[in-house]
Parts: sequence; C-alpha cells; structure tokens
Amino acid sequence: MNTNLIQHINKFTTLIADEIDLINQLVTVQKIKKRDFLLQSGKICKSNYFVVKGCLRLYFVDRKLTEQITQFAIENWWITDQDSFDSGRPSQYYIQAVEDTEVISIDKDALEQLYISVPKLERYFRIIFQRVYMAWQRRTKFLHDQTDEERYRFFSEGYPEFMQRVPLYMIASYLGFTPQFLSKIRAKKV
Repeated sequence: MNTNLIQHINKFTTLIADEIDLINQLVTVQKIKKRDFLLQSGKICKSNYFVVKGCLRLYFVDRKLTEQITQFAIENWWITDQDSFDSGRPSQYYIQAVEDTEVISIDKDALEQLYISVPKLERYFRIIFQRVYMAWQRRTKFLHDQTDEERYRFFSEGYPEFMQRVPLYMIASYLGFTPQFLSKIRAKKV
C-alpha cells in the first residue's frame, strides 16, 4: 500500500477504499540508487514520479556542457518532464537520484484511467500543477530579481533540509552560479 501518496492526496480530497485500491493497482513503486537515472535526455518521459523517500534532481546540460538544475524533489513532492510526458517527444532533461530514493510512478495510461475512474484526482493534480506553476514563477523572478547572495540566503534559510542533503555544487547550479562563487558567499557568512 502506498500510504505516503494516499495521505498526500487526502490532504486535498477524500478517497474511499475502492479508489485507494485502484490507485494502488495502477501505480508502481521503484527504488533508485544514488546517482542512477529515472530519465535521460533523448528518452521519452513515461511517468510522473512521487517521492516517497530520498531526493531527485531535474536538470539539463547547456551549450557549455554545464549541468543546469531546474528542480529538486524530496519526500511528498512530484517530479517529471511534463513536456515529454504529455507530448511523447524525447526529453531534454535528466532526472537523477541525489540520494537512494523510492518513488511511486504513474504512467500516462494509468493516469488517464485514474482521471476517468476517480474524477477527484483531476482536482488533486490541478492543485499540484497550480502549485508547481507558482513555484516556477517565483523561481524565475527569484533568479532575475535577486542578487546571488540574496538567492543563497533565501534558499538556505527557506529550505535548510536541502543544505544538509544536497551537495553544494548542485545547490550552486540550482541558484544559477558556480560552486566557486558559492564558496565565496559561504565564506563571507562566517
């Protein structure tokens, strides 16, 4: 039984026993070792992933062959390449485990079946997508409107769990600067 996912859904809507049984039949639990990939660039993203335990990152490799992290996902967060998932086009992203991770995956056919059989899941995913969209908007403003030091301070104070769990070079990538610059910012703090 996928209690973490069911508890998360029940924060936004109430499921009955038959709906819970159907969800449990249609989802898959996967364990991913640290540094292993759920998705690689050039492959089609076939699932949405709900993190039960661990940490994932979504990133792309830019023209300078530098990894650019656009999202992290920890317990009770969703992650996917939505464009590839919806369109069936090859992804330009990677989803990689930062820690040993356990996810619940829902493929596209299962998700469509759940939308039809459990209509309240459409509401649940609408709320999740709205929250993701708001987070992307805040992140975009955050990257363009704050200094590097302000971004670091905001992130380290607002998300201290990431500072303990994620390597500093990944945090630097997510915040839009180099690991060397992050070291200088951290040295100033002391």
